[in-house]
Amino acid sequence: MTYRNTRSPPSPQAGWAYFLDVDGTLIDLAISPDAIEVDRHLLALLDTVYRKTGGALALVSGRSVADLDRHIGLSQVPRAGQQGLERRDAKGKLRRHVTSEPAKQAMLKALEPVLARHSGLLLEDKGMTLAVHYRQVPRLGAYVHRFLGRLVEDMGRGFHLQVGKRVVEVKPVGVDKGTAVAAYLAEAPFAGRTPVFVGDDANDEHAFALVNERGGVSIKVGAGRSCAHYRLPDVASVRAWLAGLLTHEALP
Repeated sequence: MTYRNTRSPPSPQAGWAYFLDVDGTLIDLAISPDAIEVDRHLLALLDTVYRKTGGALALVSGRSVADLDRHIGLSQVPRAGQQGLERRDAKGKLRRHVTSEPAKQAMLKALEPVLARHSGLLLEDKGMTLAVHYRQVPRLGAYVHRFLGRLVEDMGRGFHLQVGKRVVEVKPVGVDKGTAVAAYLAEAPFAGRTPVFVGDDANDEHAFALVNERGGVSIKVGAGRSCAHYRLPDVASVRAWLAGLLTHEALP
């Protein structure tokens, strides 16, 4: 069920478990994935939230874990990448789902002439998923959706499309941000806490749904229909909301 909820979320609590999307949630979207700006104020905020919650903070992103390491750092903070296909837990152990390399290579070959013909399209090879960004050429959005849709049909049942903000991603079925959050909630220090997920995009809906099922706090950033129970308008408001946690006492 999706709806346009405009309620502001309750004040953050130190006893909750926080799962945060990155692009469009903690940092503003950029013209390309490598063009983002990660400022020291965000890094300080995340580090403080991590400590205030006793480590119950994880980044859950469409970016790869390696990409998050490169742009965000904060190696102590758990993180899930590629829409949940890889996940580093609180102990630093990295788990990756098995994917088909031959299938990926076939998709890359099929995309070569498309990318050569349309220079404004940007291919992001994340390792286990492929994403085509059309942010620089929004008029090609429908074309990208159709082409990748046909490509997925040709590949069989093992893949599906994940739609984002002016990006379409081909990824294996059965794994998403919701499954990543569920895995964290089975482990310390997340287990037994009220889960919170904050995200801005269609690929965050699986996590919103999971958090709703667990009686948690789901927060949609920006406009658009969502199953999230609460809403914040933009990146600045997300940071301000998280900063409210800093007035609470840290857990013992």
